Amino acid sequence: MTGAERVSRTRGRARATGLALLSWVLFASSGPLAAAVMAVGWSPADVTSVRIGSAAVLLVLAVAIWRPRALRFARADAWLLLGYGLLGVAGVQLLFFVAVARVPVGVAMVLVNAAPALVALWVRVVRGTPLPGQVWVGIGLALAGLTLIAQIWDGARLDPVGVAAGLGAAACSAGFFLLGEHGASRHDPFGMTAAGLLVGAVVVTAVAPLWTMPFDLLPAAAELGGRLVPVWVVLLVLAVAGTVLPYLAGLRALRELPAPAAGVLGLMEPLVAAALAWLLLGQALRPAQLAGAAILLIGAVVVQRAMP
Repeated sequence: MTGAERVSRTRGRARATGLALLSWVLFASSGPLAAAVMAVGWSPADVTSVRIGSAAVLLVLAVAIWRPRALRFARADAWLLLGYGLLGVAGVQLLFFVAVARVPVGVAMVLVNAAPALVALWVRVVRGTPLPGQVWVGIGLALAGLTLIAQIWDGARLDPVGVAAGLGAAACSAGFFLLGEHGASRHDPFGMTAAGLLVGAVVVTAVAPLWTMPFDLLPAAAELGGRLVPVWVVLLVLAVAGTVLPYLAGLRALRELPAPAAGVLGLMEPLVAAALAWLLLGQALRPAQLAGAAILLIGAVVVQRAMP
């Protein structure tokens, strides 16, 4: 590899890392936004259905008008689009809500964020690709830091169905990274994201139909950072900034970022969510959570530096 090629690859990796971090920062913003809407009277399933459905409609229409070629897929691509939508969009959301209904949120967060370890195991066992030892050390550090942030010992109770749902959400999240990596280099990120969101919207809407939504609460005021914002505005921001943009950025990042590295960067989501909950909802971070944040960041840096 020449010096110019090495510099180009380094810049591409840096750009992809930035996009991945942006993706998870935006995903994290959906937590406080959804919490503000649920405080008004919306259920988690209702918020998810409107979020994914609105995001799918907005993106499909925009892509159909702006770059229609991105929506052209071969029949052989059907399994990829279905898998991406079922696992990476609908599966993660629905199974996570089942988990948090049966186990504490902190436990559910740790379970669903076991995805990087599952991605690494898939790459090592199924693909037969050796990974540096530092990758496993970094993943371990990141999960330990996440455990401190989530405070899973605080009133933890283990329900078998809740644990199974959390691990199922982790498997779906791993599918998001692996299928995204597979499709990112073959398809336009706009087209693949639009198709994936559309598939996910169909599944989620079947669970929480539109006619059950409390649309009469759309003009109600949700509190964010001490300010009152109409619910419909929060839901619109949730659809665009908390769904469309992070899915697009994450898929684009997977063109140049290996799935194990992208998976570890995904652990930034609960860290950013905790920080946003502190800023917008007044939920202060404990010293142990701050220490966990530092450990998580160290683990993410270790994985990034160790990946070939």
